[in-house]
Amino acid sequence: MDDSSRLYCLLDLGYTRPENAETVTAALLAGGADLLQLRAKDKPLDLIAAVARRVIPLCRAAGVPFILNDFPALAAELGADGVHIGQDDGSLENARALFNSSSQSAIRNPQSPILFGRSTHSLGQAEAALAEGFDYIGFGPLFPTPTKAGRPGIGLADIAEMERRVGTKIPAFCIGGIKRSNLPEVLAAGARRVVIVSDILGADDIENAACLARSAIIADCELRVAD
Repeated sequence: MDDSSRLYCLLDLGYTRPENAETVTAALLAGGADLLQLRAKDKPLDLIAAVARRVIPLCRAAGVPFILNDFPALAAELGADGVHIGQDDGSLENARALFNSSSQSAIRNPQSPILFGRSTHSLGQAEAALAEGFDYIGFGPLFPTPTKAGRPGIGLADIAEMERRVGTKIPAFCIGGIKRSNLPEVLAAGARRVVIVSDILGADDIENAACLARSAIIADCELRVAD
């Protein structure tokens, strides 16, 4: 993953109809997504695989890593560039074993390292993911979000410390309820990378929404460097 990666976009089938997957993916990529994850909670594996096979070529053409949420073995079969797992999805060692147990598709470059990401919900979990060897983390949810029903937001107070302890060593993407309207306060709290889901997927112009979000993140990072 390029260190300049700032905006992590999700093709979430909770917000996007499967038949619109290619159109939405194309818009996210054109808007500047640095990574793209397919998230399809409670969807059948055959549907997930079918959607992935349609959008992976778009990611390949754009040079953007394609990440599958959950299902390491399926990710390998599809030729995904990485897998993202939650706190309850087992260890990194187990995810790697599941990935390696499946034959990898020839459509991905075997020389490219597989990215393994972990969802974290506290500073302690973020540090644990770093120590375990994950390639990147998601940190949140910062705000309450429908995609994590019943889970309270962890707030903004620990972002700066998380960045200092973890984000300077591996990419750390703040996630959860982030919208273009509250992005400035998330960045002001110290975030350097973010995941935005519903605010972009629900926009009238998905490409423009992604572009505006990424531009804001980059401008903030450049301002910090200048300071």
